[in-house]
Amino acid sequence: MTHWVRASELERLGLVVIARNEGDRLIRCLVSVREIPNRVYVDSGSTDDSVARARSLGVTVLQLRMPPPFTAARARNAGLARLLEDHPDLEFVQMVDGDCEVRSGWLNAALSTLRSDPNLALVFGRRRERYPGRSVYNALCDDEWNAPIGEASGCGGDALFRVRALRQVEFYNPRMIAGEDSELSMRLRKSGWRLQRIDAEMTWHDAEITRFGQWWNRTRRSGHGFAEMAALHPDARDPNWPRTVRSIVAWGFAVPVLTVISSALAVGVSARWWAMVVLTLGLWPIRMIQLACRCRRRGLSPKVALASGILLMLGKLPQFVGLAGYYRDRLTGRASQLIEYKGVNSV
Repeated sequence: MTHWVRASELERLGLVVIARNEGDRLIRCLVSVREIPNRVYVDSGSTDDSVARARSLGVTVLQLRMPPPFTAARARNAGLARLLEDHPDLEFVQMVDGDCEVRSGWLNAALSTLRSDPNLALVFGRRRERYPGRSVYNALCDDEWNAPIGEASGCGGDALFRVRALRQVEFYNPRMIAGEDSELSMRLRKSGWRLQRIDAEMTWHDAEITRFGQWWNRTRRSGHGFAEMAALHPDARDPNWPRTVRSIVAWGFAVPVLTVISSALAVGVSARWWAMVVLTLGLWPIRMIQLACRCRRRGLSPKVALASGILLMLGKLPQFVGLAGYYRDRLTGRASQLIEYKGVNSV
């Protein structure tokens, strides 16, 4: 794969790849960035052959051990530390998740944008799902990655960073088990840096979510991340994390509890409570239809738009479980544990 980057620029560019049990997806990732000479792969306790296969490609490999718990933030920081220890003069670093493949032309477009604007901390492009047709969950991930072009409030796991900006905010928050990219983005913006999504193909991502349980765990992890973002940045307005948490509490806890209580009262006390039961139950399909219509207007197919409306609302339940888990751990002083939705895989 050719990215059309001059050799002189490659010497100032580093790469950090993080993964756990990604199998052949990791190899596709590393091959797609083989032209970058300064590469570090950070492995978080894989039980497949990821480490051996990465080393066979000539990549510097770091193997994290427990404790402390594995997190993407911890892995990214470890990779950055090793990369900058070996190459202290690096100017830019491409962060990539091990289940992604970097697209041809991305590095050239990203480097050109960063060099043209010294106030940009990072740039990212279009991340697409490799197999959106395999499941509705994959299709929804593909839509999730489609952030608007222009100035951005946050980025995902794949982005090209200016090293000076990362140093200024002291890198990722290693205690976060989810949402570490959004949290870093927030601190960068508070420090005066700008973030930008450019009109360029960046990566192919392979979520491989084919089962409801996988979707549930991934959504539960997002609830944990929202709760932590609201706690760390209670003054945030773009995105408004506290408002998101309130929405999760309302739909994932308050409305279901009210429905259960109303049903019990209707059966055991008075039939007049059935009006409350009907009202609370009716809120869900109404909101699902509203969200589905919004997705349809954005160009999603009828099937995917309907699934999006349904799952966005049902997702409030696992999100509340993740949110409650965060506050439980915070009150008890226990370290939050990684929430995974993938297993050992070789595609």
